[in-house]
Amino acid sequence: MSDSLPHRFVLASASPARRKSLQAAGIEPEVLVSGVDESVVVTDRAEDLCLELARLKALAVLARLSPAASASEDTGTGKAASTGTGSAASTGTGKAASTGTGQRTLIIGCDSVLAFDGEILGKPADPADATRRWLRMRGRSGVLHSGHCLIDVADGRRAEAVASTTVHFADISDDEIAAYVATGEPLAVAGAFTIDGLGGPFVERIEGDPGTVVGLSMPLLRRLLAELGLQITDLWTTVAPGGQSVEPIGNVRS
Repeated sequence: MSDSLPHRFVLASASPARRKSLQAAGIEPEVLVSGVDESVVVTDRAEDLCLELARLKALAVLARLSPAASASEDTGTGKAASTGTGSAASTGTGKAASTGTGQRTLIIGCDSVLAFDGEILGKPADPADATRRWLRMRGRSGVLHSGHCLIDVADGRRAEAVASTTVHFADISDDEIAAYVATGEPLAVAGAFTIDGLGGPFVERIEGDPGTVVGLSMPLLRRLLAELGLQITDLWTTVAPGGQSVEPIGNVRS
């Protein structure tokens, strides 16, 4: 980690799991919820859906931080310009505001969906919906897709890609399903399950990056940062001996 201040890193999501993942990786994010209406995007491809929503979330936060930089982007209709998976692109303005301290401000937007049995599953509508899903999913597998859109506010460039992980569900009992749904946890997450919470015992195994299932893939974030000319170590905040995180030095907060 360099001696300079860590860059400002904005998470365009209210997800506690994504924030926790970043903190565990030495990154202290500033959280700004995008407020994007997820119903505006309609597509039959899970990968396209999660990437477009991730892009819209990041662009919505960009509009709040730097309106001039996002004036040419449509953040409310689901028609933001696509760069193609994993490619960096410019918004064309190059005039986004900086922090004024030499730090770069970065925004990460993420969205996750589960592709299962030919359907795209986001968060369940209600407990009955969550129960129906688990009755179908138990003993079977699906693919969890997480879209990531990273924007450098300084010049408007963005890098984006989708990470995918196959999830094999345990053949759990009706009583286990009822107890799990009653906790409320399945209602708050895409696919109606977690691997880092109460749902962990109900997932037999995964094929791919566990972070993708949590909602933010750290290996993919590292690659996206590299596309924008940054290293993930540029985002590290101070770490005390023994690996315990302490209050970041100079971390920019709103």
